Amino acid sequence: MRSPAPDHLPAALEPVRDRLLRSARADAEELLARADREAEALLDAARAQAAAILDDARRQGEADAAQGRTAELTRVRRTIRARELGVRRHAYEELRRRTTERVRDLRHTADYPAMRDRLHQRAKRLLGADAEVVEHPGGGFVAEAPGCRADCTLDAFAVRALDRLGAEAESLWAP
Repeated sequence: MRSPAPDHLPAALEPVRDRLLRSARADAEELLARADREAEALLDAARAQAAAILDDARRQGEADAAQGRTAELTRVRRTIRARELGVRRHAYEELRRRTTERVRDLRHTADYPAMRDRLHQRAKRLLGADAEVVEHPGGGFVAEAPGCRADCTLDAFAVRALDRLGAEAESLWAP
């Protein structure tokens, strides 16, 4: 069934209709105003939450970056230290090689026969008269007795001399 058209309504219903329309419009305006307020409140809350999330993310990013910088700095320091130790080891090995080379050159001096005799006597004295003493091709002697060995080679004396220098040897190449 259809409702009668508004121009057929009796004049007596006009004030009721106007009041209902005004009431409906007022309710609609109030509903819209409340919806606007709620929407604005939701937006404000969302903005505040977004700002808090951004602040947290920024702080976390800064903390992560600081941790990353610390880790990278530690890695770089370790790398530098490893390289420095490698250079020092290389310098020491080169010093050892040159020292051994120079000490071996003593075989070609006029003093070597006397030095050779002293090295032979030392090897015998260290392990006893029964020790087997063999001349080393690099100069000096190696003595052996049951359970014992004495290295009286020129190479061994050169290395022991460097070992006695200890950390003082590093002063040769330290700045």
